[in-house]
Amino acid sequence: MIIIPAIDLKDGKVVRLTRGDFAQEKVYSQAPEQVAMKWQQDGAEMIHVVDLDGALAGKRKNLGSLKNICQAVKAPIQFGGGLRSVQAVADVFQTGVSRAVIGTKALDLKMLTQLINRFGDKIVVGIDIKNGIIQIQGWLKQVKLIKLESFCKEIERIGVKHIVLTDVSRDGTLMGPNVTELKNICTKTSMNVIASGGISTLKDFKFLKALECSNLWGVIVGKALYEQRFTLQEAIQAIQSDSTHE
Repeated sequence: MIIIPAIDLKDGKVVRLTRGDFAQEKVYSQAPEQVAMKWQQDGAEMIHVVDLDGALAGKRKNLGSLKNICQAVKAPIQFGGGLRSVQAVADVFQTGVSRAVIGTKALDLKMLTQLINRFGDKIVVGIDIKNGIIQIQGWLKQVKLIKLESFCKEIERIGVKHIVLTDVSRDGTLMGPNVTELKNICTKTSMNVIASGGISTLKDFKFLKALECSNLWGVIVGKALYEQRFTLQEAIQAIQSDSTHE
């Protein structure tokens, strides 16, 4: 399991939202590329970048900031937010992104199949849930007719290798990860699962390790790092050690 620091972009700035609420925004930096350089310097094996404006608008809004990040660091960039067409995905790969996260349009299985056929395991499906229900379009719309487990089985059949599972109700809250849902999904799919939402203390990594899920591939950490609950280096040490301390 690897630790993946998050950089959420809004209006060219690094921000964090609480529970995906755009009205609850806190700005941490005006220079996203400098933040990316810090995460790389501290040992990040991958950086997760989200275009929040893009997720809301349905098209990329922070491409300039993304290009600056890609030029500033060598660490692989996993990028999502507003990728609603095959061309949009192709465009972000041109900037140097290593992986593209498809959220809303992942429900379009025809397009998802096209993306997998063209880009293979560079395509990651982002599944945002709230009370077990899939959320799309910048978390503004619920999809009640498609069950989480059946959706995972369908995209795995298509050839998806990696998913990011985000509990929106915990995202930015420092409440701890939804270990129950993570365990449920990890045991019902062979896809690599990246956990997202709620990480608060170093003990949370102990809880994730205790799940003993071999396909729990990574964990995205955002607010806890920005609020200096722990350093990225401490998180990496915690995930690699046999015992975790506060």
